[in-house]
Amino acid sequence: MNIFVAGLSYQISDADLKELFEDYGDVTSAKVITDKETNRSKGYGFVEMADENGQNAINELNGAEYDGRTLSVSVARPRTENDDRRGGGFHRGGNNNRGGGYGNRDNRDRNRY
Repeated sequence: MNIFVAGLSYQISDADLKELFEDYGDVTSAKVITDKETNRSKGYGFVEMADENGQNAINELNGAEYDGRTLSVSVARPRTENDDRRGGGFHRGGNNNRGGGYGNRDNRDRNRY
């Protein structure tokens, strides 16, 4: 079972994450996701363990406090093409300051008359 863990402290290591889940069974792998440029934790990670042990870990650790933060633990859902932010997926990005919408004074004035 692949488990998604959010709300991690930015100081937690892969070894710390593995140790946290080992109380519930054998951990196949534990990985804290880091920013590629800064190598700083993004505050979430993934743990792999046997299904029966993994479900017990999810039940026990979801909402628990660890290292001063509240964890959100759930079954990881598979990535889809739309989730792929490294390339082919849609990414809005940038700051579009073309006006329009509610904040554009010209549109508000036009709607008064």
